[in-house]
Amino acid sequence: MEEPDLFTASTEQRLASRAPLAARMRPSSLDDVVGQDHLVGAGAPLRKLIESDRLSSIIVWGPPGTGKTTLAELVASATKRGFERLSAVTAGVKDIREVIEVAKQRLSIDDRGTVVFVDEIHRFSTTQQDALLHAVESGLITLVGATTENPAFSVNPALRSRSSVFALKPVDETAVAILLRRAANLEGVVLDDDAVDLIARRCTGDARQALTALEVAIALSTHQTVSVEQATTALNTSVSRLGKDDHYDVISAFIKSMRAGEADVAMHWLARMLESGEDPRFIARRMMIFASEDIGLADSQALVIALSAAEALERVGLPEGQLILAHAVVYLSRAPRSRAVTNAIFSALGDVREGRTGQAPPTTVEPPSYLPLGFTVPRYYREEDDVSK
Repeated sequence: MEEPDLFTASTEQRLASRAPLAARMRPSSLDDVVGQDHLVGAGAPLRKLIESDRLSSIIVWGPPGTGKTTLAELVASATKRGFERLSAVTAGVKDIREVIEVAKQRLSIDDRGTVVFVDEIHRFSTTQQDALLHAVESGLITLVGATTENPAFSVNPALRSRSSVFALKPVDETAVAILLRRAANLEGVVLDDDAVDLIARRCTGDARQALTALEVAIALSTHQTVSVEQATTALNTSVSRLGKDDHYDVISAFIKSMRAGEADVAMHWLARMLESGEDPRFIARRMMIFASEDIGLADSQALVIALSAAEALERVGLPEGQLILAHAVVYLSRAPRSRAVTNAIFSALGDVREGRTGQAPPTTVEPPSYLPLGFTVPRYYREEDDVSK
């Protein structure tokens, strides 16, 4: 790539000075990274590979705001290799081939390798990912892919097998607090301890969201001091969203909590889903399924309650619908449990799928001759199983 001219460099400096706080707080060295000690702490595997300049292609996987892009850029700055950046949102096969050609020229002229960072690599099509394969396999480029999706499902097996996968953890509360104090020092403001605790607690897992909230709070402050009231107002301007993996993990935890009879825990997961913008109708549907699957005839009223909650939710909407869902959650969590009906239908379906069926009797046959001809129906439903487990 050509070196930027003075005009371009000046423009980049001005843009950097006006960048969001989260961008200006990006670490300039591995020592500045917080919340990922298992990867870049003293003696950690990724740090050793970077510092020894022996890093092969990697995929960094983690939730938003955990530092995937930052790590990718630090890889380039901490090694002797060139750095090229692609966005899976905008780059096509043509762009990939141009970057590979630049890597060939750099290796031929300067005897330097190239790190190619692909942000949102899960958005690359199979064809686009395949375009990288030969260059990765030959060692012409070192691929650093960043993704919020599980690479086992979002990255081609051929490309994944040629890369090491490093999972980033959600940034814990202590690490977020450290980052907030650094940012306050950079901005020349005093951050109340209560404000730090509030933002760190509410934004645990997402450092970028915490810094964005702080930036809003600073804008609201009038005396270069950020109070807990200003932090609260700033946090209310942001919305927490669940990623695709989180969506399934949280609903699973919600159902398991009700199954265990833990009404308070189930209420926590309900609140998490509602606050993150989950579709309340999806929650209601899962509760109706739970009422039959896990409670069944041990308390037939459970299905009536779940169905009534879903219908009332449609009529009332949010936010009042939250009360209706909470009502149903407590009832379902406290109800006796039985899987007798669930086991019965699954066993019957198993027999049908395996060909154990017999023929239906003619319509002229009177009861009790309604059994399948040539097949003795086993006992699927056991009434004695309809008790709380």
